[in-house]
Amino acid sequence: MIKALIFDFDGLILDTESPEFQAWQEVFGAHGHALSLDLWADLVGRPRTYFDMYSYFKELNGPLTDLDALRKDRRARVVQLVLEQPILPGVLNYLTEAKEIGLKLGLASSSGGDYVRAHLKRLHLVEYFDVTKCFEDTESHKPEPGPYLAALEDLGVAPRQAMAFEDSPNGVAAARAAGIFCVAVPNPITQCLALTHANYCLKSLADESLRQLLSRAAAADRDG
Repeated sequence: MIKALIFDFDGLILDTESPEFQAWQEVFGAHGHALSLDLWADLVGRPRTYFDMYSYFKELNGPLTDLDALRKDRRARVVQLVLEQPILPGVLNYLTEAKEIGLKLGLASSSGGDYVRAHLKRLHLVEYFDVTKCFEDTESHKPEPGPYLAALEDLGVAPRQAMAFEDSPNGVAAARAAGIFCVAVPNPITQCLALTHANYCLKSLADESLRQLLSRAAAADRDG
């Protein structure tokens, strides 16, 4: 029986992936370079420490690149774009329905805790979560299972008693490595990526109610 749900944040609760990619595309394009979706897709779901995009851009653009000015301008652009994003469809319904059913709620993210929790507070979602595990809370990060294992421990549930929601291949890999039934819900950036290693895939959380999904997971568990 499912006793807890564990959500990713970026690209799953809030589409921060598209603004990040758009802002970098604007930077690369303004200097006559191209940023491929293939490169970006490999970074989705990983911590920011995995790949230094600023150093990569400087290698392409030359040693005179002012990285301090670039960071300031790009960050401001990302903030502007993210603040325009609504909570993704179906998310609030799932959180509300989970509380009605009596499920525990966790969050496992590769992003920093201050960033994630600030957005959750701004969106009035922070009170829904019993546990939040972010970059600084674990030693290993997605696609390793560390964030999910830490969330499971604090929630006090076994892997088979949890369901994870992810938008990226790296996130799905982390949840599955932790032994958790994983539902992939791609965003505009990750919809072209292979998410077939998830147990189930939805185009949007608005496409199916939580109760329907729990019934599907229970049937899959019975079938072995």
